Amino acid sequence: MRVVTWNLWWRFGPWETRQKAILTGLRELRPDVVGLQEVWAAGGENQAEWLAGELGMHWAWAPSPAPERWRRRIGDPTVDIGNAVLSRWPVTDRRTLRLPAPADVDDGRLALFTRLAAPSYDISFFTTHLTSAPDGSAVRCRQVTALAGFIAENRGDTPFPTIVTGDFNALPDSDEIRLFGGHRTAPVVPGQVFLDAWRSADPAAPALTWDRANAHVPAGPGPGGRIDYIHVGPPGPDGLGRVRAVRRAGDGPVDGTWPSDHAAVVADLGDTPTD
Repeated sequence: MRVVTWNLWWRFGPWETRQKAILTGLRELRPDVVGLQEVWAAGGENQAEWLAGELGMHWAWAPSPAPERWRRRIGDPTVDIGNAVLSRWPVTDRRTLRLPAPADVDDGRLALFTRLAAPSYDISFFTTHLTSAPDGSAVRCRQVTALAGFIAENRGDTPFPTIVTGDFNALPDSDEIRLFGGHRTAPVVPGQVFLDAWRSADPAAPALTWDRANAHVPAGPGPGGRIDYIHVGPPGPDGLGRVRAVRRAGDGPVDGTWPSDHAAVVADLGDTPTD
């Protein structure tokens, strides 16, 4: 089973050209399920719905309840922003959680839960987008604490491990990532742990998802960082859902246009026991 997470950079930059590049990238990847962040909707159109239609997938969408800060950045009060899920299988349930944040950085960030009706079992799939404040580690710790509780309430009883995707805006050794994983420090929810799929990557593979080599990423100190994740719960019976391979994607221009300011992360999970 192929899982992708990708921040689509909303309506920033040359968004119409970028949208075509995003579609090209997803077509090449042929994912089974995708977690998307910074997805736009405006004038009766929805980017997730359009992508799902082009790819022949099901979809779910969760708009931000407080998009005003985003709208001011592009000078357009009519565009919504949110998270979305694309799935090869029907979405049978969905819920959202508004992530906690103090008023000075609160821009309506969410977690979206979906239950997917795969042929042999249900899959509990989440996607989220944490605050991007450079000094916001404490806020992100509060957000992953809320996220972990939300997951515990909704993950259900299924043999396939829970999958949590998203732009966490945090480096792998940060307090918030260690707290969310729950195996390098005490977990938020007793017994609930998640493994960073990138641990299965080739150590020599390019890892940065916010990369200064990307034409859309502003110049600054350092090369960037790995801030986008696919987190997977412990494998099910006989290794069901174990990470088989993981890599970066969407990490170069398509016909001269970079699809987003983020690279995607792609993980292949075993979809049968011992696979």
